[in-house]
Amino acid sequence: MRFIMLVVLIDMLAIGIIVPVLPALVGKFTTDPSEQTYWYGVVTFSFALASFFGAPVLGALSDRFGRRPILLLGFCGLALNFFATALATSLWMLIASRIVGGGMQANAAVANAYVADITPPEERAKRFGMLGAMFGIGFILGPVIGGLLGGIDLHYPFIAAGVLALLNLVYGYFVLPESLPVDKRRGFAWARANPVASLKQLASLKDTAPLVVVLACVGLAQFTLYTTWVLYTTFKFNWGPTENGWSLFAVGVVSALVQGWLLGKLLKRFTAQRLAVLGLVSSTLAYALWGLASHGWMMYAVIFANLLGNTVAASLNSLISNAADAKSQGQTMGSISALNSLMAVIAPAIGAPLLGLVSHYPAGDWRIGMPFFACALLQGVALMLAWSHFRRLRHGRPALT
Repeated sequence: MRFIMLVVLIDMLAIGIIVPVLPALVGKFTTDPSEQTYWYGVVTFSFALASFFGAPVLGALSDRFGRRPILLLGFCGLALNFFATALATSLWMLIASRIVGGGMQANAAVANAYVADITPPEERAKRFGMLGAMFGIGFILGPVIGGLLGGIDLHYPFIAAGVLALLNLVYGYFVLPESLPVDKRRGFAWARANPVASLKQLASLKDTAPLVVVLACVGLAQFTLYTTWVLYTTFKFNWGPTENGWSLFAVGVVSALVQGWLLGKLLKRFTAQRLAVLGLVSSTLAYALWGLASHGWMMYAVIFANLLGNTVAASLNSLISNAADAKSQGQTMGSISALNSLMAVIAPAIGAPLLGLVSHYPAGDWRIGMPFFACALLQGVALMLAWSHFRRLRHGRPALT
């Protein structure tokens, strides 16, 4: 477990470094905030679309050849993506580099499958939380480093991220052991690996179809948040890369604290189902309050108040993972990653236009929070679906399909 946790930490540190500066890099090739918002949406859309098609293929390949070689391939893809982004001199080069990186990067899905390989079902929620803590720590350090480096030169964070990806490649090659025994592997089939088939397989798992919809709503809200956070705070509070880096540092601190320490304690008192519902209540309120914030400090207050919102992903992932057999964990986690990637494809088409519509309002205007209000609505729908589904299961009624 400690091997894969370190892999994920370095991976997320590399990704976190570029978060505060990518919108500013896109802004170098545009002339006004509306155009910047549009092309930033295109850049994020390109990465997500490539990942949507690549994640289920790489997940299925990890069921066939093992987790380790697919993780190494992902590190190569990340390094190529970061270095090419740093060298980009036009928007089309930026978009092309993100497409290549997105298509080869499925590290989160394969890492989750790795954890499922080595963990009994009853421990998976806690272990997924530990993995989530590494994501959080990566976002504690990454955005701060990226913000500081970006304050010197916008290209430095991408070079640093590429170096970290190469470091992960070396570490993985020499240290990381394989988690999937040969007798638990299965053949690769394109019929199972395409995104549509993988999503159908995910929905066909016992008692998980409604949870797939819940996961989709949660993912769409999260990716809309990721797409618009930096530009939203720039338009509303006049924040720059450094301020955004510190705000994402706060997000990472809370995520690491909750998933690395608090989640294990909560699971002793609540089931994964109950924790998912409580987390959805918390995150619904958080999105609404972020949209209504009139001062920058309010964003921090909501970040630290939304503790339970950081338990949703681990709870849902454990419920779905437990419904899959040992030979299809890679495909299942790849399918979840494909679903998240699909939501990441859709998110810029929602968040960027909504933010573009309100970008002309003066700093501090509540209407600039429009994308966050849409996220609150999505979380509210997810909450209603999850509560209804778990209630049917408790009363012994079949789940809706």
